[in-house]
Amino acid sequence: MTASRIYRALVLTTLVAILLGGFMARATVVSRAWGERVVQDTIIRELVVPDSLRALYKYTDALRAATIHSDTAEAMRLYREALSIDGDYAPALYQVAQQTLRTQPQQAMEYARKAYESDTTNRWYATAYGQSLLINNKGDEALDIYRRLMRIDKQNPDHYRIVAILYQQRQQPYTAISVLDSADMRFGTIPLLANMKRSLLISTGQMDRAINEAEQIVDAAPYEQSNIITLGDTYLAAGKDSLAGVSYRRALEIDSTSVQALGAYADYCSGRNDMRSYLSTLRLLYAQPEFPLDRKLELFDRLTADRKFYGEHYFAIGALASTMALHYPSDKRVIDAYGDHLIAGGELDAALHHFKLHLEDEPPQLDYYMAVIDMEEYLGHADSVDYYVQRAVERFPGDHTFTIRKANRQYVRGDLHGSIESFEQALEMVQSDSLRGQIWGYIGDTYNAIKERVESEKIDTTGYKMRLSAKKAQKKCFQAYERALALYADNAMVLNNYAYFLSVKGEQLERARTMSERAIKLEHNNATYLDTYAWILYKTGNYNDARTYMRQALSLDRTGSAELPLHYGDILFVLGEKFMAETYWRKALEMGADIKRIERRITLGKDAEAGVRIEDIIKE
Repeated sequence: MTASRIYRALVLTTLVAILLGGFMARATVVSRAWGERVVQDTIIRELVVPDSLRALYKYTDALRAATIHSDTAEAMRLYREALSIDGDYAPALYQVAQQTLRTQPQQAMEYARKAYESDTTNRWYATAYGQSLLINNKGDEALDIYRRLMRIDKQNPDHYRIVAILYQQRQQPYTAISVLDSADMRFGTIPLLANMKRSLLISTGQMDRAINEAEQIVDAAPYEQSNIITLGDTYLAAGKDSLAGVSYRRALEIDSTSVQALGAYADYCSGRNDMRSYLSTLRLLYAQPEFPLDRKLELFDRLTADRKFYGEHYFAIGALASTMALHYPSDKRVIDAYGDHLIAGGELDAALHHFKLHLEDEPPQLDYYMAVIDMEEYLGHADSVDYYVQRAVERFPGDHTFTIRKANRQYVRGDLHGSIESFEQALEMVQSDSLRGQIWGYIGDTYNAIKERVESEKIDTTGYKMRLSAKKAQKKCFQAYERALALYADNAMVLNNYAYFLSVKGEQLERARTMSERAIKLEHNNATYLDTYAWILYKTGNYNDARTYMRQALSLDRTGSAELPLHYGDILFVLGEKFMAETYWRKALEMGADIKRIERRITLGKDAEAGVRIEDIIKE
């Protein structure tokens, strides 16, 4: 048992002894009458307590439970028992009010009111009632109670503070200032009340008085940094910027690592648009562990949100990111912020090195691997991309993200059958129908690539042999697309690709048109999808509509695909616009179209070879 508990126990024992003294005497007198049950001078257990004191006994037991045993639940039970005996027993009312003030404020207010009304001169009861009124947003009633407390509890300056606040809430700032002036006269300068009065003086335009108050505080404690900062704030509010700057710098001379002083000076520099001093001060502030990381990150986000400002002060803002990275090397938010900063500045090699340092972090972070892979791919490091994709697959064996990425890399390398196997592994990892539909779409695209490679006359240099015929690969491609759409009917990419390949084969053209039309509704302004729709219109004889959509596709295209001007030339040719058709065919040639295909079209346009149609050339 601690010393404080022993002391409380002795106090309670003395109290109980005094309260019970009369009853113990009575017990000795009547012991003779109970001789057959107890021996004289023994402790009588069957003590009879008068009704007038039963509430007091319960209250005493409750105090013992709370102070000696720290059993607040038992104490509350006993307080309530005391009130069940005597509902007006003020000490118990006060204790219950205090205990329920936060959890049951309305009920606590009623308990406190009854206690206060039983003895309006008791400062404890009055304080409890005032607190309960404040919590229940009854400011006017609370004001009356606290004004009374200022008279009956004259040595408590907090009553003056609360009264001033209540007057301020009632839009009576001058009365609030008067109350605080009274506190000054009674207690002398109290920094909390002085700062409150200073704020009120500023809000009412009494700048000279506000400055005088702040200067008096500094004179009383010239080396108290917070007082000097407050003086600087007051000068700043009064428009005396130079004096404010002097005060802030004086505060920093006392303690150059103070978060309060650095923050105040940083705000001062920002207000004067001195960005160089502002950012250099922030760097010192960011080096202080007392300045919370959440606030550092929030401020960093604000600084980088304005792209123009970010660009102009990239290196100074970068110093903030570097400082955070130095002090919080393992915090993911800081790692991300520093990496994003390097990427934003085009420092890809540094960003790549930064994220690679964290690939072995525990737990492993998927987005670090993704960042490394994306940057290696952007830099054209194909071998590195494959290496880190494989590491990611091993590090996240049950995650479909990198298995799909592996499949894509296999596709790029020409390992088309391996790509399909990886996509099928990814199918086993996902539960979402929409994602499964997307993967089946990728599988369909890969089977189509197998078909095109088998049909190609070029020598295959990939080193990966094809194990399917073109016809079988085409069939599997269409089967994969059907499964994709069964799982995810609004997969725009599958709708477009399936529609285009059907149009190339000249099969199910109406269905192809319906799918393509749906694709361009799902993704507006997609040049590739518009090209497909225009081509299907051409194949179905809707030449004028085909020209309209193909022109739109050309205006939106940013891929530089030779297929679009080639298709547009074919459409213009059948509409009789041979000169413009040849212009777009030549443009397609410049963009990389096969020269033989272009020459055959130009020859047809000039000589009109007997029996040869544009459709025949397109099929070649």
